[in-house]
Amino acid sequence: MTKTDENTTVAIVGGGVAGLALGNFLLRSGIGCTVLEKHGREHVENRQRAGSLDARGVRVLRDWGLGEVVEGGIGHDSGDAGMPLLIDGEKRLWKQDADDVDGAFCPQQVVVRNLIEVFLRDGGDLRFEAEDVALEGIDTDRPVVRYRDITGSSKALGCDFVAGSDGYHGVSRTAVPDGALTCHAHEFGYAWLTVMAGVPADPPAVLAVHSRGFAARITRGPEASRLYLQCPLTDTVDQWPDERVWSELGTRFGEPVAAGPITSKQVVPLRGVVFTPMRHGRLYLLGDAAHLISPMSAEGMSLALHDAETLARAIVRQVEKDDPSLLDSYSDTCLGHTWERQAAAVWMTETMHDAGDASYEGEFRKQIARKNLETMVEPAERVSG
Repeated sequence: MTKTDENTTVAIVGGGVAGLALGNFLLRSGIGCTVLEKHGREHVENRQRAGSLDARGVRVLRDWGLGEVVEGGIGHDSGDAGMPLLIDGEKRLWKQDADDVDGAFCPQQVVVRNLIEVFLRDGGDLRFEAEDVALEGIDTDRPVVRYRDITGSSKALGCDFVAGSDGYHGVSRTAVPDGALTCHAHEFGYAWLTVMAGVPADPPAVLAVHSRGFAARITRGPEASRLYLQCPLTDTVDQWPDERVWSELGTRFGEPVAAGPITSKQVVPLRGVVFTPMRHGRLYLLGDAAHLISPMSAEGMSLALHDAETLARAIVRQVEKDDPSLLDSYSDTCLGHTWERQAAAVWMTETMHDAGDASYEGEFRKQIARKNLETMVEPAERVSG
């Protein structure tokens, strides 16, 4: 038997939304867990990611007594303009059903910061700067997670289950033997220039469809926003000086926009990725370690929460009732939900982009996409101001 320094029920690799949510769910269920995060706390609490939770994601947190995590989030129905869509500069409002208003714009760093605070406050074991993580024995009844702690000492953590929530580029998925996972991917054929800017977003989210391409401005806090501009896959950051960013955003919005300091830029190809299955032995993949979804859907955090809750309930059932049925069905349950959301994301992504710049898919697809858009927005005459 491999010698270990410590033991826990669940070793959680990765301190993002998926891992921290799982840790909080398990902690509330009285199940021992340790979260290993390779970065320092300051880095984790300030890294910028997607900023929206759908109604189901908000309900999951509230159902587990974690409603405080999204306190301060901005409801999707906030403000007199809601979340406008600009079609060639004309303001339109999305149709909403009862669930829509239960979602929230909540910057991911805020969600993560709050999950960390609650987890530590309630006695959770969270270890920052855990480097050189390696998973061993995931095909056995007692896996071991090796890592180097903040002091540089080598540690071995024995556990019953490993939750791999360390993102698309993390080490968890690489622990699965070659050939055991299948990667399914879809490339959309265009990219977003993503820009962090030190200016507030008012309203919290604005999307734009324009003949020059898709554009958006999404809140990332009271004094920051993320800007998105559709661009060819071949574009580079050097082709987008600050002045061009602000000018192009104004053109696609149909009116000048307030400029401000830009702190980062990146060209990101749009794609969807799903790895199957989401389990190998005692390793369970969740969040971005298992799937990437088009950012057009704004469902990355919500998918992570779905995985975390599904795995938490499965582990609780195993520990409390010695019933492995939910663990055995974990991958199928999560994949069913994931493919459903991927289907919606592909439809939305293609609709929003085909309806704008016809150079990608042609005028026929543009007109089809425009008709699809009309089914999702209020009539133009209902928009004032």
